[in-house]
Amino acid sequence: MDIATGLWDADPGWLNTASYGLPPRRAFDELQAVLTEWRHGSSDWKPWDASVGRSRAAFARMIGAPAADVTVSSTVSQIMSVVATALPPSARVVVPDIEFTSNLFPWAVAADVETVPPDRLADAIDGSTAAVAFSLVQSATGEVAPLADIVAAARAHDALVIADGSQACGWLPVDVDQGLDVLACAAYKWLMAPRGAAFGYLSPRVRERMRPLAAGWYAGAGEAYYGLPLRLASDARAFDLSPAWFSYVGAAPAIELLNELGVKRVHDHNVALANRFRTGLGLEPGDSAIVSVDAPGERLEAAGIRAAVRAGRVRASFHVYTTADDVDRALDVLNG
Repeated sequence: MDIATGLWDADPGWLNTASYGLPPRRAFDELQAVLTEWRHGSSDWKPWDASVGRSRAAFARMIGAPAADVTVSSTVSQIMSVVATALPPSARVVVPDIEFTSNLFPWAVAADVETVPPDRLADAIDGSTAAVAFSLVQSATGEVAPLADIVAAARAHDALVIADGSQACGWLPVDVDQGLDVLACAAYKWLMAPRGAAFGYLSPRVRERMRPLAAGWYAGAGEAYYGLPLRLASDARAFDLSPAWFSYVGAAPAIELLNELGVKRVHDHNVALANRFRTGLGLEPGDSAIVSVDAPGERLEAAGIRAAVRAGRVRASFHVYTTADDVDRALDVLNG
């Protein structure tokens, strides 16, 4: 039986999870029920807000972190912009030269950025480096970062290790104990949530240096609706952004389902299909659920196969609901 049988309603030909993921039925159904409540005013907001706590706990479980170390937000760039307050003035931050701008522009605003090719990232870390910021899986190429090498170099020079997991969490097993100080993730891709939910693991050593620039009622300790004194949560919730509730209503059941299935199982499924695609195009097997190739993307589009074009190349991405038939159909088009 296929891993996703009866759990998703994906139309054939969706090879574009790296742009956005498709919700499992249970997530879609929970969201529709809440939207109906909103339409009729038949519920208080507090049951919707409970989805934020569920989502936080499920994401924390996925990455091996305490829930108290996870903050909620709406975008990776917002999380990274607040993390940047942990850096001293004119800090040197090393970033891959192909990094998606949500994990580049916040550093360019707040620090002195040096960009290097991804395969030189660990070598570029030295005693002047305050932080290294990179994606666990590169958006344009699907390249999986050599995390152990990067962490070893950063630890040797006491540099912060800051990762964007948006193209990794949900299919690539990730554990913050691998040496991450910060892990930010937009949930609308491989976590298959509505856009508007994002999570950030903030280690205690980073939090003690940060300023909660976006603090509001949701970052408060207890009920913090009105008036001084300033009273913020004592853990990562001090950096929470007031949540877009409906996004978290969809996020909670989707992430919980991924945990039930097991990310390692999802990883094996995804990479096997990606390698089926690579082999069909005469390429060597890889280790990523994202495949970037020189191919006539317009032929895929004409055949109703939805992929993306990034950096001038077709980017195909394979997730839990992708089937061997999806892969073979795309190969027939490209090799025809």
